[in-house]
Amino acid sequence: MARHGARGWYGQMVAGALGVTAVAVAASLWTAQAGPVNGSGGAGSSAHRAVPEVAPVSVEITHASDRGAGGVNITIDDGPDPVWTPRVLEVLGEYGVKATFCMIGPQAQAHPDLVKAVVAAGHRLCDHTVSHDVTMDKKSEAYQSQQILDAERMITKASGGVRPLYYRAPGGAFTPYSRKIAAAHGMRPLGWNVDSKDFERPGTAAIVATVKNEMSNGPTILFHDAGGDRSETVAALREVLPWLKEQGRSFGFPVR
Repeated sequence: MARHGARGWYGQMVAGALGVTAVAVAASLWTAQAGPVNGSGGAGSSAHRAVPEVAPVSVEITHASDRGAGGVNITIDDGPDPVWTPRVLEVLGEYGVKATFCMIGPQAQAHPDLVKAVVAAGHRLCDHTVSHDVTMDKKSEAYQSQQILDAERMITKASGGVRPLYYRAPGGAFTPYSRKIAAAHGMRPLGWNVDSKDFERPGTAAIVATVKNEMSNGPTILFHDAGGDRSETVAALREVLPWLKEQGRSFGFPVR
């Protein structure tokens, strides 16, 4: 998501998360998104956890759609949220659209039923760190690893074994190191082309207008399903999704 500064609601969710230690990931987890995988790890800081046996991906930040030039990637950040994620899922299902959900680790840990619902509906998962620290690019490599790898573990456990396929840095706070650690764990760094500005709650009409005006920037659109009242987002999706279909666009996932 775009840089927004500190958010109090995250503080309560992650109060105990920053010291999370790594645990071994069960071998041969079946994942509906990435096939069978093997995990490895051990006790101690996740910043020093062994790289799991998953295929590495490119460290370059992806924006392109796997549906080609006419593709669109809907990405949903900051959840899951017990109020708004089900409503976003309902709208996506109504229009037959698959999306990529960039989840906060403790949010996923708190709402595993929602993570499983996202996966069951055919959407993909993305690691959006533990505490959504938009200044993490200014901090140590150990801190960056902890933020990424602890969130990966939380999301994978909450999903029942389905790994996140992407990593999106809070506020775009990527570093060469964070991209490298994510990619080594099979998570392609994920950017965006169109920031709907829905987080600022400017009104449904403004959100829709922003998306329509900026679609020429590229295929990956940023929305949110948490962080406050997301009723405007839900309403905007009901307008944007059919409009995109009318433009002949097809919905896909970011290229890995």
